[in-house]
Amino acid sequence: MEKYTVIVLAAGQGKRMKTGRNKQFIELLHKPLIIHTLEKFVRDNWCEQIYLVINPADQQVMMELISSYRWRGQIQFVHGGKERQESGYKGLLAVEPAHQEKVVMIHDGARPFVEEQHLHHLAVAARAKGAALLAVPVTDTIKRKNGDQLDTLDRSILWAAQTPQAFDYQLIKRAHEHAASEQILGTDDVSLVELLGAPVEIVQGSYQNVKLTTPEDILRAEMILNSQG
Repeated sequence: MEKYTVIVLAAGQGKRMKTGRNKQFIELLHKPLIIHTLEKFVRDNWCEQIYLVINPADQQVMMELISSYRWRGQIQFVHGGKERQESGYKGLLAVEPAHQEKVVMIHDGARPFVEEQHLHHLAVAARAKGAALLAVPVTDTIKRKNGDQLDTLDRSILWAAQTPQAFDYQLIKRAHEHAASEQILGTDDVSLVELLGAPVEIVQGSYQNVKLTTPEDILRAEMILNSQG
């Protein structure tokens, strides 16, 4: 068993969802999105602590919601920043010394379908390599456009990155601090580790581990939940 800590990012406004509120509160089959996500970690006995990064404006509502599930002892709230990267770093700074010796995962609150077996494979890979992420092979044909030039990329070597992404605590903290000093805004946390030249392991995940970004994604998410029974 490889114990881990997770930072769940839930501070974004989710403007592409067009709901006028934080998408974390959107209900999927009568349960808020963020609850579906948090349940994955609350129920996993490999997970020692959850740091939930939130928008300060949502704190009262989020605290009441978490209290209604009696999870307050398992979840620590952290105020996020303006950008996802800043929120991730604030989450890292909140990790208590006792948890810094464990693998730390960073996960998007809008990915409610990660599977426990993949969390375990990820934790083991991160302990062995220092950094690992869930990803799936690209199935679409990917084109690269440069002016009028169009190239077809070799999809056999392409992977679609997901979260969680898992790390040695000191490595990911150093990666965030390096990116900040160079004023680099990465597309995900692994991209910051790549800047250090550190190795990263890919753990194949599931195509159902989708991120809910648009209204169409909500319909797909409810279909997945219904299929799970």
